[in-house]
Amino acid sequence: MKPLCFILMPFGKKKDQNGNEIDFNKIYIDFIKPAILDAGLEPIRADEEIIGGIIHKPMYERLMLCEYAVADLSILNANVFYELGIRHAIRPHSTITLFEDKSNLPFDVSFLRSIPYNRNLSNLEELKSKLTNTLLKAKENKEDDSPLFQLIDGIKPSDIAHIKTDVFREQIEYNQSLKKELESIRNSKNLDDLTSFENKIDFETIEFGVIVDLLLSYRALEAFENMVLLVDNMPKPLSQSIMVQEQLGFALNRVGRKDDAIKVLESIINEHGKSSETNGILGRVYKDKYTDALKEGNNIMAEGYLKKTIDTYLDGFEADFRDAYPGINAVTFMEIADDERKNEILPVVEFAVKQKMKTNKDYWDWATLLELAVLETNKEKANQLLFNVIDNIRESFEPKTTVNNLNIIIESRKVKGLDTSWILDIVENIQKEY
Repeated sequence: MKPLCFILMPFGKKKDQNGNEIDFNKIYIDFIKPAILDAGLEPIRADEEIIGGIIHKPMYERLMLCEYAVADLSILNANVFYELGIRHAIRPHSTITLFEDKSNLPFDVSFLRSIPYNRNLSNLEELKSKLTNTLLKAKENKEDDSPLFQLIDGIKPSDIAHIKTDVFREQIEYNQSLKKELESIRNSKNLDDLTSFENKIDFETIEFGVIVDLLLSYRALEAFENMVLLVDNMPKPLSQSIMVQEQLGFALNRVGRKDDAIKVLESIINEHGKSSETNGILGRVYKDKYTDALKEGNNIMAEGYLKKTIDTYLDGFEADFRDAYPGINAVTFMEIADDERKNEILPVVEFAVKQKMKTNKDYWDWATLLELAVLETNKEKANQLLFNVIDNIRESFEPKTTVNNLNIIIESRKVKGLDTSWILDIVENIQKEY
């Protein structure tokens, strides 16, 4: 899957400050588009028919979510400059600027490392090569090209492409009537209504927030095949965003396409680095491969996947100690593997979740504390936490995940001849909720 490159430029034939005409469609087709393709990227140009001369939200979303952008600053087009300002405020790097060599650039952008071109494209191959190489360098080096991030020390980019799904609906504003409709469908657990909702929306003009909420609504109903199909139908800037790709990996695993899930999630890590969210989902895939190998009696593969599970979860926890989810999973499987690091990591996980709960508490926090109590064989504490776990269930896959982990602990302790009856009681109480 190629990374996307958004093109900010005028459409059609326009005149510059001196009255000379520039054919921007020709500039795009002959110069910009092939250069982007040669860099291994896929160009996305705002459709003039959809936008109708008015900058609107779907265009903004594509502008912000596309990993790369090329902006043509010729003729001082107001829309292009406005879009460039937004891009520079959101993305510290990977924005390339061009201009027609007879254009007079304003002082505020004159210091940008822009690529000049002549309107006749007389040196076309040289121009294409220069733009291609500039994009390739942007892919490799990730150096800041935004004046905002270059000039202001300590400023951090928005994590717009990697908002956690647990808080997505609270952090992203979108059409309130559609939001309420989706909420009603989720509460009724009616999959037919959800697919009808999908069929009535226009993917090209609808706000991305609606599409992502639809994706998460399918997840809430455990309609994982629908999640996979929905990602295929999404506009590419959205479908290739980190959050959506993570959820695709999650869904692929749940429908049994584990190797495809690994490919998607490892691609995110290779491109963007380790994270608690991506590694947490990938760790679950390896966990499932571990349990599958055990069921098949393949102890060699089970041992290998057990190690991969621990390493993947631990990498995720180390990437962001504030997120206890990969940490608790790492600790759980360290117990199974008799990994001595368990006693070192366990208190760190407990500290992390308690710190997070000072500002916000959700299902995973209570489930983590419960699982920690089980790992510590603290029966009284585990039973005290059980109510909060059950009381904070939001989606059915959440308690199923907890039960899955607790069952793995039960099986491990049975082999060691330890009492597991009290853990089984906890599991049975949670199972009553789904």
